[in-house]
Amino acid sequence: MHFVRQPSSICSFRASMILPPALWMLAMLTRRQTLKGRFTIAAKHHITIAEIYETELVDIEKAIAHYEQSADYYKGEESNSSANKCLLKVAAYAAQLEQYQKAIEIYEQVGANTMDNPLLKYSAKDYFFKAALCHFIVDELNAKLALEKYEEMFPAFTDSRECKLLKKLLEAHEEQNSEAYTEAVKEFDSISRLDQWLTTMLLRIKKSIQGDGEGDGDLK
Repeated sequence: MHFVRQPSSICSFRASMILPPALWMLAMLTRRQTLKGRFTIAAKHHITIAEIYETELVDIEKAIAHYEQSADYYKGEESNSSANKCLLKVAAYAAQLEQYQKAIEIYEQVGANTMDNPLLKYSAKDYFFKAALCHFIVDELNAKLALEKYEEMFPAFTDSRECKLLKKLLEAHEEQNSEAYTEAVKEFDSISRLDQWLTTMLLRIKKSIQGDGEGDGDLK
């Protein structure tokens, strides 16, 4: 039996009429597959809808809602890998929207689910790293406590470049040393290129070192 949230994307007929034609058709298809109990197919439709909101309509809140619905359906079908992919999308966007606690919970959940899997455990360090960065933006002490927790949960994390970077950043932040912070990031980036999400989060932390944000506004 499926215990999933009521599909948030299944709009009333009146509301669906204001949707672009492609979304209206997908909403109808999704409703049909859901009523037939074909939740995996419905989950795929939700992903397609989310991608349209991401790239064409640029409505991230709605994209998040559809990724969450897709994750629920995949979980119900025990397709945990597919569910995790959707949840990681939710976490990334939640952090961008400054919904840090939501992002932290997802990154920690996915990290805990993957750290004991021989095929996936290498990715766990990335999820704990991202969770720690979200903690860091909110509060330095929270980040320290989270880092200790992740090292205890997943000892392999201690030797990772991500963990070592976090410790350098925490030290630089405690000393309010912007140059040391930037140098640590540059050293990491020289080996593992930072993507846009990581760059954004690291810049948000750096601004707290610079006080009111006065500074060069980059990590170079």
